[in-house]
Amino acid sequence: MNLLLKSVKIIDPNAVFNGQILDVLIEDGKITKIAAAIQNDAEMFDGQGCSLSPGFFDLNCNFGEPGFETKEDMQTGTLAASAGGFTGVALMPNTLPPVHSKSEVQYLINQSRGNLVNVYPLGAISYKTEGKDLAEMYDMYRSGALAFTDGKRPVQDAGLMERALLYAQGFKGLVFSYPEDSSIAGKAKVHEGVVSTLLGMKGIPALAEELMVSRDLYLAGYTNSRVHFTTISTAQAVEQIRKAKAKGLKITCDVAAHNLVLTDEVLMGFDSLYKVKPPLRTQQDADALLAGLHDGTIDAIVSQHTPHEIEFKDVEFEVAEFGMTGLQTAFSLAVKAGLDAGLIVQKMSVNPRKILGIKEASVAEGELANLVLFNPKSNWNYNGENNQSKSFNSPFLGQEMTGKVLLTINNNQVYKSA
Repeated sequence: MNLLLKSVKIIDPNAVFNGQILDVLIEDGKITKIAAAIQNDAEMFDGQGCSLSPGFFDLNCNFGEPGFETKEDMQTGTLAASAGGFTGVALMPNTLPPVHSKSEVQYLINQSRGNLVNVYPLGAISYKTEGKDLAEMYDMYRSGALAFTDGKRPVQDAGLMERALLYAQGFKGLVFSYPEDSSIAGKAKVHEGVVSTLLGMKGIPALAEELMVSRDLYLAGYTNSRVHFTTISTAQAVEQIRKAKAKGLKITCDVAAHNLVLTDEVLMGFDSLYKVKPPLRTQQDADALLAGLHDGTIDAIVSQHTPHEIEFKDVEFEVAEFGMTGLQTAFSLAVKAGLDAGLIVQKMSVNPRKILGIKEASVAEGELANLVLFNPKSNWNYNGENNQSKSFNSPFLGQEMTGKVLLTINNNQVYKSA
């Protein structure tokens, strides 16, 4: 794959060319030259007005394989990732069977070989993600799982979480915390507040998240372990993590892109496409999440891509499943939230790889081309024709979005958006 990108603005805090508008030559999947004016017979792409950065990396992504291929399989999931500018995804373990042993880890890695998108399976903390006994964490780590989580199932047993943190220390594994106290959240479906009262629905208090954040911050300090909080959503959770970082705890966290731009007010129409977990919160919470991104409290933005068949979403709000697809819209939502390109690259390209401890991609001569070319000002229509996911459970389908991914390049392959 030979490609000449003309007049692109390089956005990469680790690159000597950061902020400059230059030509970039890619030959056989490697960046061979970066200069002001390159002449070459390679296929040319006019990137005027566009930005080039390391490919995006998603720390919280759900595919259906194995077991739920009707929601999303490896092929459609990685296509959706490519269309969204992601060259790497970390897969949650909530499949059938769950990713709780080396067999599932090896299966997913083998299934993804030769793909444009690098796939990193996350291993389960507990056997069958049931929250009772530790899973085969070390075996999974040796097979390629760099981090561990029970995914959409929060670890309710504090003792189990403590043992997981201590055990993972022995091989430098990372433990993810999905912060929700299920005894407080119960079976509620939306955020507890004014909107839930108007809707006549039992709400999930912000306290359910904040208690679990508090618990796992104490465990991180007690065990001197690394903890990554995934999809935080409340103002108080941001403040707790901010204070913990100031104390020197080994804490990182991420936020789902949709929680930056949507609030619980969109639920007034009982549209189940907006039913997600953690739930959409208030404008005050969204403002606090944005402030956390700007001051460095929140390290990363994730898609929380959660595909579902139509029969699980086109039903009454009360019985609909949680989640929306997000790989193709995450970048546009970050733009909609008012984040500049440099901050988006930091939160969607640079920091996620640092958190997982994998080699960072870079826009530099001699590096393998792991890149995304995007235009933060370009509009595009997200519709059924360009939706690459097998599922269609996104409230943004049929809408005009701002911030378009044009090219995704990795592993000597290129994806060109329509």
